[in-house]
Order: sequence, then structure tokens, then C-alpha cells
Amino acid sequence: MRFALISDVHFGPEARHQGKLRKLTHQSEALVADFVRRMREEVSPDVIVNLGDVVEDESNEHDRARYGRFVGLLQEAGKPILHVAGNHDTINLTPAELGELWGPGSQLTYSRDVSGVHFAVLRTVEHRGERIELPAEQLAWLEQDLAATALPSIVLMHHPVSEMRLEGNRWFEKRPHLCRVVERRAAREVIEKSGKVLAVFNGHVHWNHFDVIRGIPYITLQSLIENLDDDAPGRAAAAYAVCDLDDRRLVVSVYGAEQLRYQIER
Repeated sequence: MRFALISDVHFGPEARHQGKLRKLTHQSEALVADFVRRMREEVSPDVIVNLGDVVEDESNEHDRARYGRFVGLLQEAGKPILHVAGNHDTINLTPAELGELWGPGSQLTYSRDVSGVHFAVLRTVEHRGERIELPAEQLAWLEQDLAATALPSIVLMHHPVSEMRLEGNRWFEKRPHLCRVVERRAAREVIEKSGKVLAVFNGHVHWNHFDVIRGIPYITLQSLIENLDDDAPGRAAAAYAVCDLDDRRLVVSVYGAEQLRYQIER
């Protein structure tokens, strides 16, 4: 089966960091439209995954409108969509509002089976300026969810639960507490004990990264609109991933300005 992932598209106002243009938010819609075209005309995945941070938060009104526009664009690919909640998405939107944008009755923590693969979606929670939490009830839910399936499984979340080193990361080198999940060791223990998880995917960190911990790959996808240059006018990463899974291996191909390929033997 084939699934595609996109992350951190940040529809919204211009976003600068340390006085420099870091997120090319003005290119977000065009880059998402190009991604959707590729999904529809070239890639044809079984499912598309949005790893979160759809909006560059501004207000409830603006965030709802921009998130709705993103969902409308993604639906033009004509494929099922799995959404993950990002920290920017939940600043001005309540969980209920965000769930309604995903579809009536949607929950922010859920699982779905697609083409013989089980996808488990977690909602990591940012306590602004303090820490990233994966609540105990979600860890209990994940353990029960993985125990209940016989299918090979993929875990999806916005923040990383690996031990990623952050030297050189413009966003989190000096703020690791706003990147890595506090309960990451407990999360990895649940994932490992299940014996079913083939890989864990996240966004948030605005770079591509690959870790293997006790045999489990933890894969971070670059932001679609990260500026690869130091400042304006900028060069967008335009990143997305296409994953091909069969009985022998998982192959992750990252496209855009920084192309990568990971091959994981099962």
C-alpha cells in the first residue's frame, strides 16, 4: 500500500523568527495545491496524512477559515485523509471546532484501517512556553488500540517521541522542551511492546530527521513552507513524503528541495 504525508503548511500571516523570514507562509496555498495535483495525477496514494500545524495561528475566525480552505484543497485529491492536530492548530480552535473541520464527529485521538494497515493518531499537547505532553489517557488508549488490532501499524503524531538531538535546528536548539514529548520514553515502551508498529511519523521540528530506537524507526518530516535560506526572499522546502509498504519493506521517499530516501526492512 502507499500513503503520503505533508506537514506544517502554516496557512496564515507572515512569520518571522529572530528578525528573519523563516516560514514562507505566503506560498502555502500554492504549494499545497501543487501537492494535491501530484497526489491526484502522479502518486495516487491509498491515504493522505496531514501531520499538523495547518495554520499560523492568528484568531479563531481566521484560523477556521484557513483550516477549512486547506481541507477543501486536500479533498480535491480524491483520497481518504488522516489529520493530526498540531500545536498551532489548537491555540485559537477548540478540539471540537478542529474535529468538525476534519469531519462531523471526528475526534483528535483515533485510529483507522486503510488497505491492510492500522493507523493510530495521537494528540500531543503543548503547554505554551512550558512543555509538550502526551497525556496518560492517550498512552493507555494507544496500548489498548494496538492490542486490539492484528494489522501492521503506523503511529502518527505532531511532536517527536524520539531522542532527537537538536543542535543546528533554528527553532528548537535552544528550546528542546518545546519540541520533544516529556513522556516519550513511556510512549516508546508502549510502541515497542506491541510488536506491531512499523514506524512512527511526526512533524513540528521543521527539518527531516530519522532515528531508530530499539528497532523502531521514528521519522520527522520537514515543513512544506520552511525557508531553506537564511532570510528573504527565501526558498521553500516544498517537502512531502510518499511511503510504499509491502510484505518485505517500508520505503519512505521525501520530495522537494531536500530529497531523501529511507528503506526499512520488516
